[in-house]
Amino acid sequence: MKNNKLLFSRIIAGTMTWGSWGKKYTAKEMEAMMHHCLELGLTTFDHADIYGGYTNEADFGAAFAGSSISREHIQLISKCGIQYVCENRDNTIKHYNYSKDYIIWSAEQSLSSLRTDYLDLFLLHRPSPLMHPQEIAAAIEQLIKDGKIRAFGLSNFTPSQVKLIESVIPVAANQVEFSLTADKVMYDGTLDDCLANKRYAMAWSPLGGYFSEQGEQAGRIKEVLESLTDKYNATETQLLLAWVLKHPAEVHPVVGTTRADRLTEATHAVSIELELEDWFRMLEAAQGHKVP
Repeated sequence: MKNNKLLFSRIIAGTMTWGSWGKKYTAKEMEAMMHHCLELGLTTFDHADIYGGYTNEADFGAAFAGSSISREHIQLISKCGIQYVCENRDNTIKHYNYSKDYIIWSAEQSLSSLRTDYLDLFLLHRPSPLMHPQEIAAAIEQLIKDGKIRAFGLSNFTPSQVKLIESVIPVAANQVEFSLTADKVMYDGTLDDCLANKRYAMAWSPLGGYFSEQGEQAGRIKEVLESLTDKYNATETQLLLAWVLKHPAEVHPVVGTTRADRLTEATHAVSIELELEDWFRMLEAAQGHKVP
């Protein structure tokens, strides 16, 4: 079940900090943010059941219900599997659950919370040492048959783990950490796998640690970015996103800002075409050495 690359917006709105884990939007504020995203062409919204301690999806769903936005005009992504320790669950230790019954139950909970009949993409949030591919496949096949999910994917899975799951059921996407300062997936086969198998590659934290960390690496990157901002008439954020967007796997960055102006800024990165040497100049700054 591999899908057309135009199904999701090129940049995806990450909702993790829209609720209690961050901005604590009211329903009206969340509704306004949704409309702002659509005005920018950001039609895809990324969720996970655990966000906000299992409250974020319900908050979004309430805002969506009052927004007058047509379901056909947006795409909803959610994830399941992480058993998070918080007041809304009886978990006593963080763990994973990928039993058939739990996967189906979790998807149905997300549907109810988001006030929708289907998810455009449903992801297993993180790999579990105890996951059984046949049991996962049985759950996903049932959800697809019932029209509750339209595509199935993974998040934070290695190429071998993707291969394990795809031995029994097609995998449409892999959402992983990828940025200029977190480039492991370019070298461990993860993005190669997405490219070779026409899987959606999605990147969480696409700006990496550049704005939150200090040190020699940040200094090197800053020096290069300052030399490129005038050339491309772009901000540092836009250049960092343009670097991710240039990868041939057609990576979809999941941008998790709660500021409307930052979302507007991010969307302009799509129109930036970094020159080849500038892309490698940024890579060299991040790695601290010339490419081999």
